[in-house]
Amino acid sequence: MFAGTLCWLLYLIYGSSYVTSEHALAFSEFVGGRPVSKDLVREFIANSVFMRYVADACELVLYLLATMTIVEVLSNNGCFDFLSEWLRTRNCRRLLWLTAGITFVLSANLDNLTTACLMLTAIHALVANRRQRMIFGAMVVVAANCGGAFTVIGDMTSLSLWVKGVITPTHYSGMLFLPCLTATVVTGLLMMRHLPVRLELAQTAPRYRGDDTVLNRAQRLLMLLVGIGGLWFIPTFHRMTELPPFVGALCVLSLLWIIHELCNRKLLKSEQMASRKRLPLALQYAHIQTILFILGVTMAIGAVQETGALREMAEWCSIHVPNIYVIGIFMGLLSMWLDGIVVMLANVSTFALPAQAGLDGYFQSFATDGSFWPLLSYCTAWGGSLLTIGSMAGYALLRMENVSLTWYLRFVTGKVLVGGLCGLIVFAVMTECL
Repeated sequence: MFAGTLCWLLYLIYGSSYVTSEHALAFSEFVGGRPVSKDLVREFIANSVFMRYVADACELVLYLLATMTIVEVLSNNGCFDFLSEWLRTRNCRRLLWLTAGITFVLSANLDNLTTACLMLTAIHALVANRRQRMIFGAMVVVAANCGGAFTVIGDMTSLSLWVKGVITPTHYSGMLFLPCLTATVVTGLLMMRHLPVRLELAQTAPRYRGDDTVLNRAQRLLMLLVGIGGLWFIPTFHRMTELPPFVGALCVLSLLWIIHELCNRKLLKSEQMASRKRLPLALQYAHIQTILFILGVTMAIGAVQETGALREMAEWCSIHVPNIYVIGIFMGLLSMWLDGIVVMLANVSTFALPAQAGLDGYFQSFATDGSFWPLLSYCTAWGGSLLTIGSMAGYALLRMENVSLTWYLRFVTGKVLVGGLCGLIVFAVMTECL
């Protein structure tokens, strides 16, 4: 947020030359024959340039706010209690695959941070051995990032591509499902070698169900189907109405909230509803941090884009690096140290510009549903899994299990790299066949 604010302050002070070069026609119409002054330039920046990026950022933030609230309502009503039931086994390898499979599926429907927090909490309450929990947690991070990458509602990186209009949901998911599944399976096979045959289950209290003391299984299943099914309906809603995705998410949230109040009507006028413990504060803080982080990053990259530097970078890449796989792998490795959201937003702002200019040849890969966009999303997903600091799910593992960067680099990074390269080969074969 500090970077985003500082970048726009600097642009407001020193942006006269950028305004005349990047917005020459619009600025001349705005001036309308008046003498150009610093106050006039600042007024144009504030009203015509800055507000456009505010609108883009608000679309992402409102979508996140709606979907996170949907997940919170489902969690508080015990709709995810089945996780602890399905994961109840003493076989380490079976638990690893159950964990990876459930995480992969859930993260495709929910955001990967929420899925990672839910699964890490379940694993922490189930497994007694800390080292084994670290291995399971690392697998959760990989499965959450890969699972969230192959749908437009599963991760902020894919959502940003969809909001910018460079992908369509069906084509995008079709291109990435097999590569993401391959990366997850190969990583799981390599991680499995570090686990014993059996494990000791932790002695835990009965599962917590939040506000759902009056809800039966059928009611919880109804709310789960409405929440998850509504999220899947958002792309169709967007295609039918042409309204931004956050409008569909708000509609789903309102419908789920009505069902929530009907199911909990016996508690609405009592003190029992207010006294129930809400979602863990750590998860709430993580959500707020995610929203503020994305807001700051979006604003910072917008300011950089207005200087024309990203356009120059795209032109340089078209001359010196005319290969989308080289760019994709480099961006994946960059995601190890920066968050994948930062890398994705920077690339959207960089490479979407030449595609809109209608250039042929190399830049055809950057058009709508071009092969570069799913490749970039895949590379940032597995690249962000190479280190715990590369994704929000990795940060969740870092906080909950206190995993050191050295341990993760020694026991996990190499396996994720091999799995990611296998998935990349699958993507290349699919691209050539299609």
